[in-house]
Amino acid sequence: MPELDHDVARVRALLADLGLDSMMDIHTHFMPHNVLAKVWGYFDAVEPRLGQPWPIEYRTEEDARTQRLRAYGVERFTSLLYPHKPGMAQWLNGWAGEFADRTPDCVRTGTFYPEAEAASYVRAAIDDGVGVFKCHVQVGDYDVHDPLLDDVWGAIQDADVPVVIHCGSGPEPGRFTGPDPVDALMRRFPRLPLVIAHMGMPEYAQFLDLADRYESVRLDTTMVFTAFSERLAPFPVDLRPRLLDLQKRILFGSDFPNIPYPYADALRAVMELGLGDDWARDVVRENGRGLVG
Repeated sequence: MPELDHDVARVRALLADLGLDSMMDIHTHFMPHNVLAKVWGYFDAVEPRLGQPWPIEYRTEEDARTQRLRAYGVERFTSLLYPHKPGMAQWLNGWAGEFADRTPDCVRTGTFYPEAEAASYVRAAIDDGVGVFKCHVQVGDYDVHDPLLDDVWGAIQDADVPVVIHCGSGPEPGRFTGPDPVDALMRRFPRLPLVIAHMGMPEYAQFLDLADRYESVRLDTTMVFTAFSERLAPFPVDLRPRLLDLQKRILFGSDFPNIPYPYADALRAVMELGLGDDWARDVVRENGRGLVG
């Protein structure tokens, strides 16, 4: 279709500008249809609270979404999913495993929730070859220090499996969001391989400080620097030099398919920070390859 061709052509042209023919996307969402429909419903209703609408740009069937990522040149992507109540995480892990089996370019993804069974199914996911976990503090509405998660964090640290963790207070704060709980978590588990989603939006500086203190902490660019997010939580220009210092620990993420703008906008926003092509190539592809490739 012409619209798809134009969309793909924009992404491919941006990659070509970096001398790349492919990329990695550490932050994409695939989940059971009924769960994804509820996620989309949340964004459909968020305008009164955010002050601007959040139209889902890629509200299409699952096959169309995977085909689109491949057409962009995405080598590997994730199926980040997250529970909001007990008894849900293990079911989601089963679905994600089946999705990875039929979608070999998707990193096998898992999740967890503070419940008595958590340590058991997290260890099972690790034994099953999970390549990344997702933790969503705001949606799950739980404390990362819940005692039911102690063995979960220990198992993940020992296995060195990265956790993409939404712990910043954007786009809406939760009871347990913000940098302080994560800082305390890293003091307890100093080798925990966390990937701070959205670069910790809007607490950017504090999460950059966390990455400075702990070599196992990374950050993803998901939605940051785009015009949409700059209206909500602008990334301070004076923090940009710190991104150069963390060149090897920043990864491209898109939030596809839930973004309210074309995919190319996210890629262009990262490339136009003025931090150089070497920095952009590491962020767009090489760092992701090192983490989950």
